[in-house]
Amino acid sequence: MPRLHPDALPDLPADVACPRYRREALRAGIVHLGVGAFHRAHVAVVNEAALQAGGDLCWGTVGVSLRAADTRDALKPQDGLYTLALRDVAGDGSAWESLTIVGNLLDVLVAPEDPRAVLERIAHPDTRIVSLTITEKGYHHDPATGALRQDDADIAHDLLHPGAPRTMPGFIVHALDLRRRRGLMPVTLLSCDNLPANGEMLRGIVLAFAQAVDADLREWIERHCTFPNSMVDRIVPRTTDADRERIGARLGVQDAWPVVGEPFLEWVVEDRFANGQPDWTAGGARFVAHAEPFERLKLRMVNGAHSALAYLGAMAGFRTVDRAMAEPSLRNFIDALMRDEIAPTLPVMEGLDLDGYRMRLLQRFSNAALQHQTRQIAMDGSQKLPQRLLGTVRDRLRSNQPIAGLALAVAGWIHYLRGSDETGAPHDIQDPLAAALAERLAQANTADSMQDRVAFFTGFAPVFGELGGEPRFVAAVASHMELLQARGVLETLASFDARAC
Repeated sequence: MPRLHPDALPDLPADVACPRYRREALRAGIVHLGVGAFHRAHVAVVNEAALQAGGDLCWGTVGVSLRAADTRDALKPQDGLYTLALRDVAGDGSAWESLTIVGNLLDVLVAPEDPRAVLERIAHPDTRIVSLTITEKGYHHDPATGALRQDDADIAHDLLHPGAPRTMPGFIVHALDLRRRRGLMPVTLLSCDNLPANGEMLRGIVLAFAQAVDADLREWIERHCTFPNSMVDRIVPRTTDADRERIGARLGVQDAWPVVGEPFLEWVVEDRFANGQPDWTAGGARFVAHAEPFERLKLRMVNGAHSALAYLGAMAGFRTVDRAMAEPSLRNFIDALMRDEIAPTLPVMEGLDLDGYRMRLLQRFSNAALQHQTRQIAMDGSQKLPQRLLGTVRDRLRSNQPIAGLALAVAGWIHYLRGSDETGAPHDIQDPLAAALAERLAQANTADSMQDRVAFFTGFAPVFGELGGEPRFVAAVASHMELLQARGVLETLASFDARAC
């Protein structure tokens, strides 16, 4: 089968949406770090809609992979084109799918192969926005505090090797130094990762790194560059070979790396740009003065519930999210967790029907057409739990409210760290702190009582901060750990009492 390519676009099926703008006229106003599936199914799709609506052709994208060459190798023969497949289940239970060819990705650079090319692309006069979807671990920060880890080996390397950095802070700061020295305009640094106040966190990390390089550089960045906060929301499962085969059969050409997503999409961005921005409202984005209420809503309701579902579902032996949601006890638990413990910690938002939002989430999680893997969501728990679950725990404890459901979700993560589910099937612990977590868990398991084991494990400050010393939190997690280890997930859920903790 021939490959997807600009020459093949005229022969694609009529129901496949294709770029209508002049791709050959696109200039790269955006450099995006972390050009993975989420970016290509969300941010790039909104940018595509802006271009399709007649937007300025200065907003093409150059992607940057900070680690591997696989995305570049898949998309280069396709001249950057790829397919977005939106999937859902119809009222009769059948799966449906719509296909769109996305065209605004002009090139993909692989940072380890040519770090200088990445620096020069960020420092190029056309570049006006540097955006990021690098996941939580790409920030080289302490998850509990958000501070740059100055003792990180790669950060230390980047401070000593400005021409060949390895990390996001290294690339951004050294490239901004090139822009400053060359008298170029500042840029907007736009985090699209699931972090609280992600723009402010990015700002703190960049400024801390810049201070270690040059105080004058830090001052220039602080004065001229902007760091808007943003909230992104779309479920994007990992692409499978079955997806490639199905999409290729429909197109009549082979797409080496399509992306799959749900129809729902939300993007809320603070309107603070240093040097212009595309009209992303054409793709459904909203520009706001303050994104924090939207961030909190999404991190706690969507991501917090998703993580709870993933850990408990994976340990019960459920491979996909929709299968976990089909288990009544799990669905009822997730519903109660959102309604009774998470929702009361959220600010009042004008026009938001929180009950309707929760019900829509339950439907989204149940989308069987996505086949979203529980283990995909379960990755990098040490980086995710502080903002997805532990912030909510702190708020509930401060107001002397029960934390039974939240504590069970945390216990589910600790249960998952044992490395095999309740059917005996093993799973890898994919986490930047995997070795430290394994050592901590092994040491904790030598204690005589579950209370002491949990107290020792939650004393791991990089994840739990001061929360590990909170007796009520430790007791609640310990009581659930006892049940999970003795009875398993489903029996624990069957006896769950929200008033117990």
